[in-house]
Amino acid sequence: MAHTRNGKRNRNTGRTGGRSRDRSGGRPPERSADRAQDRSRGVVPRRVSQRRALRREAPVIVALLAGERDFSTMRRYRGFPCEDHPQYLRQTDGLLRALLSQGLFVTVTLFDPGEYAEYCADTGQDPDTPGTRARYTADITAGGPGVPYSGQPVRQLLAQLGHEADRQLAWDRATEVLTAAESRTDGGRERASSAFARASRALTGLIETAGTGIHHVVCSVPLDGTPLLAVLTAERAESGRIHFAEADALVFCTVLAAAAVSDSPGGIVVRSTGADGRDEVRGWSLRDGWPQPLTEAEVFNAYCTDAETGEPVPPEPGVTYRPGLPLGPTPHD
Repeated sequence: MAHTRNGKRNRNTGRTGGRSRDRSGGRPPERSADRAQDRSRGVVPRRVSQRRALRREAPVIVALLAGERDFSTMRRYRGFPCEDHPQYLRQTDGLLRALLSQGLFVTVTLFDPGEYAEYCADTGQDPDTPGTRARYTADITAGGPGVPYSGQPVRQLLAQLGHEADRQLAWDRATEVLTAAESRTDGGRERASSAFARASRALTGLIETAGTGIHHVVCSVPLDGTPLLAVLTAERAESGRIHFAEADALVFCTVLAAAAVSDSPGGIVVRSTGADGRDEVRGWSLRDGWPQPLTEAEVFNAYCTDAETGEPVPPEPGVTYRPGLPLGPTPHD
């Protein structure tokens, strides 16, 4: 029988001398005490630290129901967690802030209930489960319009998502028109290429003609009954240098080129803010895809008329309506 030095049996091990071992696999108790002390001081084990670091590199996508109608459609599913749209937006805002506080990269996209129902029917999944909604977000909406979340309010996110959705619709439809034009055997490729080159020159001419300042440029083209909007914000410095987002410029020129190859009407409005903070609005109509200046009265009527009802809209205070300026004859090269 083994004994300790003083002749008493070691109750924990039945062995003489040495350290006693804990029940968790042989680690000395002082090491467990060390870990507990580390936790009390906020020291994170290395494996946990690595896991958290990897988590920060995994992107997060949150799909948002933009309007009351979409929200009401989702309310027919019993498992949907929210009862009214304002509450839903508040809870979503809290979720986004919590994710951002963890150092995660968060993208917000739109949730389309109609597409969701089709997705569930095609894949045979139960639409009334959180897992199906999560899979739909990952499979479908991840490829749609998205806005990086950096702490902006949900209402601002909704406006940004609306702009992104309009831009993607305009890009997709205008690209289809140009691709169809390129496939024609009667010089379609040359005509489409020429139309895009002229659209690029038209955009540069519009901004240069507007002068120094910040310019909000909107091109509206109805293609097959679908109004397409291309929106661009540009700044022209005193030096003449022009700054704008290349993605917006690409969509703008594509829509303008599509109007040219399809002989579609359309219009362009430029709202400029000068150094004095005052706004001026100028307008052009499209003829063969090239901007033709409108008169001051035509600009006023176009800007102060409701597009849906045709009813007059009061002019904005502090806004001056000016005629469009000529950009030169329509180029044909």
